[in-house]
Amino acid sequence: MGLERAFADEPAFVPYLAAGDPNYEASLEYVEALARGGADAIELGLPFSEPIAEGKTIQNAIVRSLEAGMTPDRFFEFVEDLDVDVPLVCMTYYNLIYQYGGGEGPRPFVEKAAAVGIEGLVVPDLPGEEAGPLRTACDEFGLDLVFIVAPTTKGDRLERMLEQVSGYVYVQARLGVTGAREDVDDATEESLARLSDWDVPKAVGFGIKTGDHAERIVSAGADGVIVGSALVDIVAEGHENGDSTDTVADRLETKARELKDGALRGASERPQPERT
Repeated sequence: MGLERAFADEPAFVPYLAAGDPNYEASLEYVEALARGGADAIELGLPFSEPIAEGKTIQNAIVRSLEAGMTPDRFFEFVEDLDVDVPLVCMTYYNLIYQYGGGEGPRPFVEKAAAVGIEGLVVPDLPGEEAGPLRTACDEFGLDLVFIVAPTTKGDRLERMLEQVSGYVYVQARLGVTGAREDVDDATEESLARLSDWDVPKAVGFGIKTGDHAERIVSAGADGVIVGSALVDIVAEGHENGDSTDTVADRLETKARELKDGALRGASERPQPERT
């Protein structure tokens, strides 16, 4: 299992973009710009027509990607065409995974994902209680399975996730759907405290927009930050304004550096253990 290495030496910056948004070639450039800007791992959204966990920003990105022709097989081609040296994670919904093999369950999708270089999966609509077949397939082909833990996730459901998670846990900073916010939720520290005994990196997402946000999240104890909507907004604005691919890629690289630098500042502000 390989995603934990993204968190090994310093707090990880994990950006998200919908693959193929606004088109295949531009999207390749945008993902590679995030890697140049300091991404430690990258979540690639495989578009699904009913993205229940997503806010308007990412829903619109998914629509643009689908309209540009993105499919599961095209997604796998996209991953193969990328020129990056960081781990790649596929974020999608279970129906696409399950149906990919024509009724054979999740195994064919996971096998293909592993073959093209995907190292982990995030499946927002798959509860831990029903994740056994996917976990088995991930174990067979060496992929990590990342779960999203909401502030309200407790009891048996939380325990089932603990039993099956690997790579990192996606800590949802607040209730609701994805989307950039002007401030971060004070519940983050409580969410991290609930997971303090989990022997897996904790990456906080939902609402992180600036380097200052990333700094606060990491100083509160997170092992990394996940940022999606703030980056998708840059793609959307460039598309709407007719900006060149290079211009948008430069903006994404600059924003990535801001967020990574914020995470590093946050790590430096953590209380240091007393020496004995």
